[in-house]
Amino acid sequence: MCVGDICHKDVVTIAPDASLAEAARIMREMHVGMLVVVEPAKDSTDQMVQGVLTDRDLVVTVIGRDADPKDLTVVDVMTRHPHLAVQGQSVASALHLMHAYGIHRVPVVGARSELVGVLSIDDVLAVMADQLTAISGALRDEQSRERRLRS
Repeated sequence: MCVGDICHKDVVTIAPDASLAEAARIMREMHVGMLVVVEPAKDSTDQMVQGVLTDRDLVVTVIGRDADPKDLTVVDVMTRHPHLAVQGQSVASALHLMHAYGIHRVPVVGARSELVGVLSIDDVLAVMADQLTAISGALRDEQSRERRLRS
């Protein structure tokens, strides 16, 4: 299974020059803790990842430093050059990256480095839970079949 199979394709994005108030409003309205900061590609309609902005970035970088959010824009606070997963990358490899860097969400890019989705730990857990349920069901079915045959 690869990252592109399970990542969320409906990504909440924001422009680098947007205000922090707008970023916080979008996070609240969309119920997300991370925005992918994008700019349009020069020669296509693709969105190119410039960075990520998390709710933690807002707290630690702005509130934690007693900065005035009105004086800053997304580009001032965002994490530049974020770790990325590639659409065809294995989920195990993406998990290793997330573990190594202590991140819970990672933008997913395609062959042209365009944004195609976001992979979160929750996405992986949901797939794993489905797989464990299928394994458990197979074991239950085998036990039931065995009881019927041996009764």
